[in-house]
Amino acid sequence: MSAMQKLAIFGGTFDPVHWGHLSIAQTALTQCGIERAIWIPNACPPHKSVTSMSSLEHRQQMVRRAIAHNPGFVLESSNGKSAGASYAIATLQHLQGIYPNTHWYWIVGLDAFQTLPRWYRRQELIPACDWLVAPRLDPAFDLAALKRLLRTERAQLDGIANPMHFLCQQVEQQLLSQSIPIRWTILSMPPFPISSSLIRHYCRQNRSIRGLVPEAVRVYIAQEKLYQSERP
Repeated sequence: MSAMQKLAIFGGTFDPVHWGHLSIAQTALTQCGIERAIWIPNACPPHKSVTSMSSLEHRQQMVRRAIAHNPGFVLESSNGKSAGASYAIATLQHLQGIYPNTHWYWIVGLDAFQTLPRWYRRQELIPACDWLVAPRLDPAFDLAALKRLLRTERAQLDGIANPMHFLCQQVEQQLLSQSIPIRWTILSMPPFPISSSLIRHYCRQNRSIRGLVPEAVRVYIAQEKLYQSERP
C-alpha cells in the first residue's frame, strides 16, 4: 500500500487574495510537511451575501495569478459550480473523490476556527481533518476582557500568556461537549497585518496596494476596475 499523501484545503472568499494568504499557506506546507495546498475560493459562504462579494470568476482569476509560480499551490475551481451556499462538508467530500488515499488538513483563521462548533455536519467534517489555525490580528480581541472573564478562575490565568492557544482550547472543549474530537495545530507565524477589507478600502480611496498583493493580482484589480465603489 502506498503512503498517504498530505494535502491541505485552504478555502476562503479571497476578495482579494493577498500576501497574508500566501504566507499562511506556505507556512502550513513547511511546518506540517504538506505536499500541496488546494485553494478554494468559496462560491457563496453560508454567512455571506453573494451580492456583497466580487464574482467567483474574478476571485478565481486572482488566486490563479497569485499562486501561478508555486508548485505547492493548486486552484480547485469546480467547487463553485452550484449557485447555492458552499458548505465545508461538501467541499471535503468532493475532494476526497478526486484525491483518494489522502491525509487531509484544513487551514483556517482563528476567527473561523472559533465558529467550528456551529458548522454544518460538523460531526462528520471535523474528525476527518487536522485543523491548522492561522493567527489573525483582530482589534476586537481584548486580552484584558478575557482576563476579567477568568478572574474567578485564577488557576487558568497562566494560560493567558498564550491567548490564541487558550482560545483554541476553548473551541476544543465546546466540540468535546458535543462528542466531536478535533486535532488542531497553531501555525508558527506572526499575525499578518493585511486584510482583504483593508485592500478594498484602499482601492476605493485610489490608494496604492503595491506590496499588499502579488503584482499580477494588483494588475488584474486595476484592469477589471474592482473595488472602486462601496459594497451593497
